[in-house]
Parts: sequence; structure tokens; C-alpha cells
Amino acid sequence: MIDGECYTNVGIMNEMDKPPSLKPLYWVGSSKRDLHSLPDPVEDLFGFALYLAQDGKKHEQAKPLKGFGSAGVLEVVEDWDRSTYRAVYTVRFEGVVFVLHIFQKKSTRGAATPKADIDLIRERLKVAEQIAKELTR
Repeated sequence: MIDGECYTNVGIMNEMDKPPSLKPLYWVGSSKRDLHSLPDPVEDLFGFALYLAQDGKKHEQAKPLKGFGSAGVLEVVEDWDRSTYRAVYTVRFEGVVFVLHIFQKKSTRGAATPKADIDLIRERLKVAEQIAKELTR
């Protein structure tokens, strides 16, 4: 207090200081539980990749998933402790991010995503499409 006056510390925010407006993140099926079951470094990397997707950006390790026709379905692959982990999400629908599948790749034959996982991703993408339609009503 100076001469009986009280000063309050008030900051002025400009455009650069605003927190980002993040797209909502929707977890399809067991994807959130699956994320939390991964080793911590892998969970952190996938979590950061999903945060960037919410902010309209793309993680350097995010690549379009083959067989889905566009860059709207993305996959992040991380090798850790002699295992390969994958996170698949879509930004195909306006204003939202859907996490479709998170898993440890168990196939020992090449880098291709196993058919059972591709089928599950396709099924969950249909669920995401239904949810996205309801969100726009």
C-alpha cells in the first residue's frame, strides 16, 4: 500500500497470451483405457500427439493410415523397449478429434497394421461418424 492506495496486479492479455481453443476429444470404445495401459513414455507421446490434433496441428510422427483414403485418419507409431505401439485418431469431422484405437502391435510380420485392428478401426470410424452427425444437430 502506498499512501493509503491499494494496487492490484492486473495483467492484460493480448492475442498471443490466450490459451488455445482446443477441439473436444472423443474416445471411442476402449481407446482411453488402452492409452492408460501403455508404458509412460508412450502414453506421454500419444497424449501430446492428441493435444496437437486438438489444437489443429499434427505431430511429426503422425502419418495418414493406409487404406482410409485421405489424411483424415492418422496413425502415430512409437517403438519402445522392443515393442511397437500405435495410436489411431481421426480429424475427418469438423471441430472434433476422435480417438479410434490404441494398441500394441503384436504381429511379427512386417510393419503392416494387422487386419483385425484395421477392421476395428473401420468399425469405430463408423461410430465416430454417427456421433459427429449427432453433434451437428
